[in-house]
Amino acid sequence: MTLAPWNEEAWRNLHERRQRNALPHALLLCGAEGLGKREFADAFANALLCSVPRADGYACGECRACRLFAAGTHPDIVRVNFELRDDGKLRTEITVDQIRFLNERLSLTAQFGGGQIALIDPADAMNNSAGNALLKTLEEPTPGTVIVLLADHPSRLAATIRSRCQRIEFRVPAAAVAGQWLQKNGVDGKGAQDALVASDGNPGLALAWSRSGAIQLRGEVAKDLHDLGAGLVQAWDVAQRWSRDQADLRLRFAAALAQRQGRASVQGANSPLALTAATDLPKLAQWFDQVNRTRDLLRGPLRPELALLEVLSAWSVGQGGNSSKMERI
Repeated sequence: MTLAPWNEEAWRNLHERRQRNALPHALLLCGAEGLGKREFADAFANALLCSVPRADGYACGECRACRLFAAGTHPDIVRVNFELRDDGKLRTEITVDQIRFLNERLSLTAQFGGGQIALIDPADAMNNSAGNALLKTLEEPTPGTVIVLLADHPSRLAATIRSRCQRIEFRVPAAAVAGQWLQKNGVDGKGAQDALVASDGNPGLALAWSRSGAIQLRGEVAKDLHDLGAGLVQAWDVAQRWSRDQADLRLRFAAALAQRQGRASVQGANSPLALTAATDLPKLAQWFDQVNRTRDLLRGPLRPELALLEVLSAWSVGQGGNSSKMERI
C-alpha cells in the first residue's frame, strides 16, 4: 500500500517508534476528511498484524495475517463504526454498548499470539457514556493492544480522552504537492485548480468532488446564494430544490462560500459571491454558524425543506436584496 505523499513523514515516525518498541497504546488520528487518515489507519493496523512486515514498515501483503486482513476476517482487529438502527438506518453516534463490547474483546488473548488493534471511527461521534466507558481501557490498556481513534473534529472528544492518546495531525499539504498528486490521479489543469479552491486545498476532497461532479454543484450553490441576496429567487423554491438533492453537501458548500466571502472582505480581495460588505461580517459569521447547525438538524427527523427554508431565508434577509453581479468562480 502506498500512502499519500503528505502522510509519509507520520508513517516514518510511527515505524521508527515501533522499531524501538516505543509505540503508544492509543493514537488519535485527526484532521479534515479527505487527507488520508483512514487509509493510514488501515495500513498501520495491517502492518501491526503482519507476520513479516517490510523494511519500510508496511505489511507484506502475502502472509496469512495479511490475507485475513484483506478479507476482513482477521480475528485480532476490532472495528467500531456506526451501526444500523432497528429501522435499518445508520446511527449517528457510537453507543456505550459498542464500547463495552470493544472492552470485552480487548480483554481477551489475541488469537494469533501477538497483539490486538482497535479502530474507532469516527471517535468524535461517541456519546458521553461511550466515551466514559472507553476511558478505563485507555487508562489500563491490555498489554500489546493498540487503540486507534479517528476524528474529523477532535475537539468534540472529551479532554480526558484526548490527553490519553498520542495525537497525529493530518494537515492540508502544500499546493504544489496537492496539485502533483491530483495530476497523478487524472485531475490536472484548471480542473485541479478549481477543485482545490472548492476544497480549501484538501486534495482528497478535491479528487472525490472532481469525480462526482460536486464542483458543478458548488457553482449552483453560489448562484443560488447570489440570486437569493439579489431577490431574484424565493427561499422556499431553493429550499425545496436543495432538499431533493445532496442537501448536506450544498450546505457545506454554502458555509465554505460564506467563510471565503468574509475572508475576502477583510483582505479587500475578490470575493466568491460579491454580496457582503465588511460591515456585514458579524451577520455573515452568524449565518455560517446557522448553516452548520442546520447540517446537524438534517440528521434528525425534521423535514429537510423546513430546516433549509429557515437558513436560506436568513441569508436572503441578511443580504438585504443586494443585486451586484456575482464573480465567476
